[in-house]
Amino acid sequence: MRLTYDNEIMQALEKLGRDFPRLNWNFSPDSDYGNNELVSHWLGEDDEDVMVCVFKDKRLNEQFHRQNFFFLHFAYRGDYDALSAKYNNRITIKEGDCYIGQPYSGYAAKRESDAENIILGVLIRKETFIQEFLASFSTDTAMLNFFLEPHKNQYADEFVHLGIPDSSPIWRLLGLMILEYANKTNDSQKIIKPLVMSLCMYISSEYKRQNLPLKTSMVDEIVEYIDSNADMVTLSSVALHFGFHPVYISKLLPKKTNKTFSQIVTDSRMRRAKLLLRHTDLSIEKIATILGYNNSSNFYKAFNQYFGTSPRQL
Repeated sequence: MRLTYDNEIMQALEKLGRDFPRLNWNFSPDSDYGNNELVSHWLGEDDEDVMVCVFKDKRLNEQFHRQNFFFLHFAYRGDYDALSAKYNNRITIKEGDCYIGQPYSGYAAKRESDAENIILGVLIRKETFIQEFLASFSTDTAMLNFFLEPHKNQYADEFVHLGIPDSSPIWRLLGLMILEYANKTNDSQKIIKPLVMSLCMYISSEYKRQNLPLKTSMVDEIVEYIDSNADMVTLSSVALHFGFHPVYISKLLPKKTNKTFSQIVTDSRMRRAKLLLRHTDLSIEKIATILGYNNSSNFYKAFNQYFGTSPRQL
């Protein structure tokens, strides 16, 4: 079940659909990349970090361009084609799919049909995403790398494409965001940001579900669970989740992986710590919190023991 088509939702979709052509569209050449490369700059107001937009029409023919923000597009009604710079890629975004693009990734949406198409867009300033929403993906190394890639390569051209089940809470969250953004008040950004945080967490969970190996052993599942919950996992919580005694888990892991429970947790945390330290401007204290350390002193100690150097030196 996607968005409920009640009067409020319909009115909000109509309003945002009418507003879409009047957004701050500003395609200008990027001198750093080449005069032929057009860049779309932030479409929202100066005091907005997150915005919600709705394309609602039968035909869409965007110029191929880049943008200086993260975007999440959801095909709510109908399919459309997405062109990316990656391998001259052209893929069809089916109804119910999500397409996530990085800042400066090449992109163009195309659609021509006799039936109306609805695309829901959530746009997030790059700096805001790194500071406030990146933590939602900190337990998934693949997604974390995807969102950090623009720090290593400004003109990265990766994208994420996944289907969202009709029953997913993601659609209900989008409905709340649409209603709030269509009827903006001075508090709308404060209301929408926590919804975006929840949206990111559900997307991360859905991405992991769709990208897990089809066949895994019980030990693989346990290690995956530890890795996905490394910021808060305990031996007892793992045992409870899988229905075993903690002593059994503590003996099983070294036997099958040559690593103790604590070593697996530390490996997971340190892998993410290195990514966050090298590719974000987040403070060490913030990174320690994201990784599940009660205080930065414990993080410093664990990091030093693992890498033989301090977080600041890295």
